[in-house]
Amino acid sequence: QVQLVESGGGLVQVGGSLRLSCAASGSIFSINVMDWYRQAPGRQRELVASITSGGNTNYADSVKGRFTISRDNAKNTVYLQMNSLKPEDTAVYYCYIQARLGLVPHSYWGQGTQVTVSS
Repeated sequence: QVQLVESGGGLVQVGGSLRLSCAASGSIFSINVMDWYRQAPGRQRELVASITSGGNTNYADSVKGRFTISRDNAKNTVYLQMNSLKPEDTAVYYCYIQARLGLVPHSYWGQGTQVTVSS
């Protein structure tokens, strides 16, 4: 079984920064994609940023230039550095990975961490 443990959320003022971490543990053979999603109240969950095992990244237009996704493959950990935070970034942030325990990839979600940006 795979477990994802997120940390780093909290309350921050407009313009501030936060760094989220998500560590995966378990009998993991490899991890392909590692993503960050977010869900604000009354809204659908949306993809914020994605990074492949080769380091290719992709960002939602709303966070380009402000957020940076990175990963440490040795630690099975993905990070999200969030700068110049805005009130509209307020949401629960979830990490998502696609991992191989054997031949077949499986999807796993973190428990979510609250990010609140106050104006």
